[in-house]
Amino acid sequence: MAVRVLVVDDAAFMRMMVKDILSKNGYEVVGEAENGMKAVEKYQELKPDLTTMDITMPEMDGISAVKEIKKIDANAKIVMCSAMGQQAMVIEAIQAGARDFIVKPFQADRVLEAVRKAVG
Repeated sequence: MAVRVLVVDDAAFMRMMVKDILSKNGYEVVGEAENGMKAVEKYQELKPDLTTMDITMPEMDGISAVKEIKKIDANAKIVMCSAMGQQAMVIEAIQAGARDFIVKPFQADRVLEAVRKAVG
């Protein structure tokens, strides 16, 4: 069965890029969210195997969303997506429970490597 993924990013273009990379490589994108609050709702509803999470988003940022999702499901597998120069935030995200991170602009092989590592 394909790994089910929730893609979270406030930019529709970025969600499309991640979705494209994943679906071409046998992953099933089961949902999308454009902010942290929606991400938490969608996570509860869809129970994905993996979530890709942007850090900087309106309403609730990615780090807060990771913490909320981890409260719901301690085993949640989350890969952070960050722009260059957000190292401190990435470290905070990993401390909050994220498994790995990928840097924008996305490179397909790096996205797939992080996803593979996260789902183990």
